[in-house]
Amino acid sequence: MKSKKPTIDDVARVSGVARVTVSRVLNGGPNVRDEVRDRVMRAVESLDYKVNPQARSLAGGASRLLAFVFASDPDKEPNSYYESALELGALRACLALGYQVLIQNVPQNTPDRQKRVMDLITTQRCEGLILSPPYSDDVELIDAALALGCRVVAVSPGGMGRGRADSVGIDDEAGGYDMARELLRLGHRRFGFIAGLEGHLSADRRLEGFKRALAEQGLGDEAYVMVRGDFTFRSGTRLAPELLDHALKPTVLVCANDDMAAGGLSAAHARGLSIPGDLSITGFDDAPVAGIVWPPLTTVNQPVKDLGQRAVELLVARLTGANLASEPVFHLLDHMVVSRQTTAPLPGR
Repeated sequence: MKSKKPTIDDVARVSGVARVTVSRVLNGGPNVRDEVRDRVMRAVESLDYKVNPQARSLAGGASRLLAFVFASDPDKEPNSYYESALELGALRACLALGYQVLIQNVPQNTPDRQKRVMDLITTQRCEGLILSPPYSDDVELIDAALALGCRVVAVSPGGMGRGRADSVGIDDEAGGYDMARELLRLGHRRFGFIAGLEGHLSADRRLEGFKRALAEQGLGDEAYVMVRGDFTFRSGTRLAPELLDHALKPTVLVCANDDMAAGGLSAAHARGLSIPGDLSITGFDDAPVAGIVWPPLTTVNQPVKDLGQRAVELLVARLTGANLASEPVFHLLDHMVVSRQTTAPLPGR
């Protein structure tokens, strides 16, 4: 005999909330505490509860199709963890909420990038767009989508994107600040910084927070040397030697993401450096690679899967009318410094 399919009442029973609360969560509604939302979503996953998207589509006459847009460069390797974690979080939320998501990679340097995104609305009939960096800061693109009546959510915007559409992210500036404070506490005063791509505003915010912490200790531009990478392992291996050979002689490499930090770690090993005895290294994201490399990487944890999930929930709340706020909302998720074995006090501290 086939087992009975779980119902919304089963989800309510397992999560210990009312049926109406489950419905509010599944429709992306506001006024639900994060702890309650998490309980409902865990119950949905444990019961393998699925909303019927076809039935909902017939009832509402809508496509119930969302598009998640990522920037790509055919000449560079992707930031695999960040994108895949965002996708996974979005897919889980869509499954629970009865939507489908189309993952679309659009080269950021192509002149027809805006047309490609607009085609998702006009040709693919996508009801909503989720934009990842740097598209989440492309005000012209956001405004063009909104003008077509499409709902938009921006992931980790660092500039005007946050004020143009609903958005979700962490406080990147605070993340960079907190990491710098930890390194200053360990006695470091000379830094090599591998920043992100030009125009990637959320990564630039990490640099701003880093510089703010240095300024509080009376340190200025003379205390660090910066180069720009492209968030890939390869760029970390290529740029780390340039920083290590700089006249400043940094005692720590601060990297804007974990892939570049892993590349820097590899370059340091190739030179025979002891980590963290000769050199400390930090990353950002807390990707799986941070716990795999040796030594395990000190980094800033940002809940990337939760960013993808919450982006879908914010979008669905607008599409279903559960959120009628006249102004764009920003949902802030927590971050934290995760100290592992690639950082240590300077000798004598």
